[in-house]
Amino acid sequence: MITTNVQRHGTVLVSVTGALDEDAGAALQRVLDDVTADERDLVVDLHGAMSMDSAGLLHLLALHRRAEGLGLRVMVVGWQPQPQQLMADVAGIRGRGSATGERYALAGFRRLIEQRARSSWDLVDFTAVWLPSGWLPRA
Repeated sequence: MITTNVQRHGTVLVSVTGALDEDAGAALQRVLDDVTADERDLVVDLHGAMSMDSAGLLHLLALHRRAEGLGLRVMVVGWQPQPQQLMADVAGIRGRGSATGERYALAGFRRLIEQRARSSWDLVDFTAVWLPSGWLPRA
């Protein structure tokens, strides 16, 4: 679960605290509900988001896409180690310190991680619904 603190002064500043996961979607979508023509930027501050799963990543990407559709420039700052590592894992980038926070700013990288996150999320849904309990081997 996450909490958001939204401030508006020509820039929509969203501070996210908590886990970016499946439950984060509604809170992130409400961020843009009252955007006015005076607002040009969306800054998402993730200093307080210590964890993220693929569902949370998809919600963050959806927020980004919606903001761009409203004509806002988007910047995501304060990437914590675990969310950066998740993006690196999803993108297939090996090793620590892969600078995925900086790469997130690139549209092509966002498309890549969205595509791969959707694939992994679809696999999670499939295994949860269709495979009997205990079918998957333990690591």
